[in-house]
Amino acid sequence: MSYLQHFNLDQQPFGLTPDPEFVYWSKQHARAKAYMESTIWLADGFVVITGEIGSGKTTLLQTFLNELEDDVVYAVVSQTQLTPTQFLQAVLTEFGFKPFKKRKVELLDMLNMFLIEQYANGKKVLLIVDEAQNLGKKVLEEIRLLSGIETQKEKVLRIILAGQPELKDTLDSPRLKQLVQRVRLRFHIESLNRHEMREYIEHRLSIAGRKEPGPFTENAYPVIFLYSGGIPRLINTLCDTTMLCAFAEEKKLIDEDDVKSAVEELNWREHDSATGRYRKLPKIELKVPQISHLTKIEVHSKDKMLSEHFLGSGKVIVGRAPDNELYIKSKFVSRRHAQITSNEFGCTIEDLNSTNGISVDDRRVKKYLLHDGDVVKIGMHRLVYTDLRKVDEREKSAVSGK
Repeated sequence: MSYLQHFNLDQQPFGLTPDPEFVYWSKQHARAKAYMESTIWLADGFVVITGEIGSGKTTLLQTFLNELEDDVVYAVVSQTQLTPTQFLQAVLTEFGFKPFKKRKVELLDMLNMFLIEQYANGKKVLLIVDEAQNLGKKVLEEIRLLSGIETQKEKVLRIILAGQPELKDTLDSPRLKQLVQRVRLRFHIESLNRHEMREYIEHRLSIAGRKEPGPFTENAYPVIFLYSGGIPRLINTLCDTTMLCAFAEEKKLIDEDDVKSAVEELNWREHDSATGRYRKLPKIELKVPQISHLTKIEVHSKDKMLSEHFLGSGKVIVGRAPDNELYIKSKFVSRRHAQITSNEFGCTIEDLNSTNGISVDDRRVKKYLLHDGDVVKIGMHRLVYTDLRKVDEREKSAVSGK
């Protein structure tokens, strides 16, 4: 009897090779994918995605690439320990050129002409750089220059940089200030929490064809989290080894002792992130003193309020795709319809090249700075904006006036 037959599965549930079929959409993975997709809607799309080793960045990229429309031409560069000239050669090779034995100025001219030609043909060009933490500062400066190539109307190259947390540290270097100013969105993928880790394991077992509950018992999950730290690749390794050990002992159910036996086989220690000693990379956000929320958005349809959303500093995508932070189920709303950005200076809403657009006071707008009480029309729905800073000021004034 094989491993799969023993557990009544159709395929291996915890393979280490990235497989989009098994992708688990935690809230943060869905958000990272939405940010990647924004590079297609926005002409100046430039996104940086970071995450720990094994956090699922490569699987996320593959899933994203599998869903691209035919009007998107893309290049993926994964070998990143390159000189600026070698990097340009790698990019052009991915686009189908044979750019060797050419000077840097010739490479730039080839790429520039290619981008303009694709734009003229109605194509969107996307450059994805994986393992971007290995890029030298000279190559990053080259990427900054490429991001500025434009026609008279708009920029013609969209860019996604994906890498380990070291990439964040590199980008924060004073020498790269100009590059960071070009970046539209940055997001860091954290490890899964305990609840997400359990859902992740259950999800992969279901995709693998599990017919009945199990094989992991309740007391197995805390031990898996203790040693994996919620890192998907480590979860896969530990779960696969544990199931192999249980299979060797002809056990159908897996408990905490089986997980500990697998840990001994792997010679692992408790993962730092699970024991609290690991210092997580702080989320990138503006610090707003004394105000936890800056914006309130009410979603109305006809005379009924459907939902209410309190937003802090950051960006939120509005659309009919269920993985959006502000989800509106309507055929008149695009999958990624608009983006709301809140910070200490105010709140803006921006149309993401949606089919029906957005309007304020019956006037269609592309990007608009909202004022307290504004009503934004999206399809058949209305978004009512409240500036919570104004509410806070009014409350303080009322108290001081007493």
